[in-house]
Order: sequence, then structure tokens, then C-alpha cells
Amino acid sequence: MKALIQRVQTASVNIAGERHSEIGPGILLLLGVEKTDSQASADKLLQKILNYRIFSDSEGKMNLNLQQQGGGLLIVSQFTLVADTAKGLRPGFSKGATPEQGEALYEYFVSQARSRHPDVATGHFGADMQVSLINDGPVTFLLEA
Repeated sequence: MKALIQRVQTASVNIAGERHSEIGPGILLLLGVEKTDSQASADKLLQKILNYRIFSDSEGKMNLNLQQQGGGLLIVSQFTLVADTAKGLRPGFSKGATPEQGEALYEYFVSQARSRHPDVATGHFGADMQVSLINDGPVTFLLEA
């Protein structure tokens, strides 16, 4: 399971030209699910994301996590994160979960996030989404579980 997290001032998801969800300051999380992923890997990754210190403290050091900062968490499924790009000029997706497995683990991840953090928004699994953000910093990290 892979997560590309970006510290944002604001982020939103539009679907079919309409606003689906949005957050203010916080984290935009793009989530990719691989065949070998499980609920245990989802739990491990969520724990890391909620506690990853990417927000500045009073001295300007990245010392605060999302829960300490109190920001929003926007979770968007993105299967292209698990693409194999090592060879050639076209990505391969043989490591990616099936749509059924990917959706089940995405929904599990979201439900666990909602049970542990008060401000969680989402995209829609499998939808053609337009994601907008104002990256704060910019601060972007790739996390894996």
C-alpha cells in the first residue's frame, strides 16, 4: 500500500463538474493498493500518516502531526501509484489490486481514518475525479506499508 501525502492549505475533489468534497489546511492523501495489501497494512499506513510530523511547530520545525495540527484529511484512491515504471515507456499495473480488492481496502482505510480523526473527506473510488490543491511548502512524501 502506498500513500502520497501532501501538506495543503486547501484541497478538493470534483466529479462530473460538481464539488464532491473539500478540506481546508491538512493532508491530501493519494492512496494506491497493491495485490499483497491487507487490512493490517492499511492499519499500519494509517497510523504512520496520522502521526507523521509534517506540520510546523512554533519554531518553524516540522514537529507536529495531523492530529496535533487539527487539519483535514482528504483521501483519494489512485491506482497509478502502484504502477511499475522500471522498464519501457508505458506503466505496468500487474502489482495493483483488483478493482474489488482495491475498493474494499480503500473503504476499510477510510472507515478506520474516520474512526480515528474528526475531519475526513474522500474522493469516490473508480470515478474520474479532478483533484485541486494548494500545496503548502511544497511538502510531499511517499509513504509505504
